[in-house]
Amino acid sequence: MRPKLTDVAEKAGCSPTTVSRVINNYGYISQKTRDRVYAAMRELNYQPNTLARSLQGKQTKMIGVIMPSITNPFFAELVAAIEDKLEADGYKMLLCDAGQDSDKERRYLRMLEANQVDGIIAGSHNLGIEEYQRYGLPIVSFDRDLSDQVPIVTSDNYQGGCLATQALVDAGCGHVYFVGNPVKTGNPTSRRFDGYADTVAAAGLTVHTARSAFYESPAAKARELRELLTSGRKIDGVFCSDDLTAILLLKEARKLGIRVPEDLKIVGFDGTQLVQNYVPELATVVQPVPDLAGTLVKLLYERIADPEKKLAQNSYLLPVKLLRNQTV
Repeated sequence: MRPKLTDVAEKAGCSPTTVSRVINNYGYISQKTRDRVYAAMRELNYQPNTLARSLQGKQTKMIGVIMPSITNPFFAELVAAIEDKLEADGYKMLLCDAGQDSDKERRYLRMLEANQVDGIIAGSHNLGIEEYQRYGLPIVSFDRDLSDQVPIVTSDNYQGGCLATQALVDAGCGHVYFVGNPVKTGNPTSRRFDGYADTVAAAGLTVHTARSAFYESPAAKARELRELLTSGRKIDGVFCSDDLTAILLLKEARKLGIRVPEDLKIVGFDGTQLVQNYVPELATVVQPVPDLAGTLVKLLYERIADPEKKLAQNSYLLPVKLLRNQTV
């Protein structure tokens, strides 16, 4: 028999009202109580509202969007583009900033399920979230392989790595560094690194890397970049895995009196409108944000209309372009 909300309350040792508030993320509930409720839901395999919703055959016209950081200009621009397309079609967006917290992302998934969203666009940086395979909601992924059943939309990060590195090689760089954190196989940064490494090798040059993680503070990144520039290593070209890191590198180089592009050439990645408007001199690989948003929304609509329909393909790779500016 399908478990009820009252069964969860009894198992968790709290009231049905408390369970409802946890599911809907409403009001203050202690973390200890939340953990008990979520544990009871998992044990009972309780998925709120799914059956009632399917019997009603109604849509809520709400879409959940899970992203890793809405303070990052690229994700902020992508979210804005997604919302514009959803709003034009009469949908409302529930935005979730999951950060680097798997448990937080699981709580968001339960909240979205409880709020009966029609579907989810997931661009999380957290891997191994098994709930994506369990929930019956239509889901489309950005940049990450969530499961074999979830279609993925991504920029051609490998192509971008090749374009950025080739631009540095063509500009005469003989000591090209990659700055990023390509530790997880298959993630966007690792694909950019692969493009860099293959291009460097094809040019007969040596692969050099310097670590800079996505979630580090700007102060920590600036410190690491300054150490790289003052390390005494031969460096005449740098491909940064994102524009924010490239901007910090440009700033630190100028502080040290290193001339860009005469002494050091720099290429970033993302190419948001914010960066193009405020740091127009930066050479960067531009991700096609409007096309990414349009493809994500279109695929999700298809999943909502017919969840059982087999898609023509499960992976959608969109081309990027190099924007040559004054740092190369």
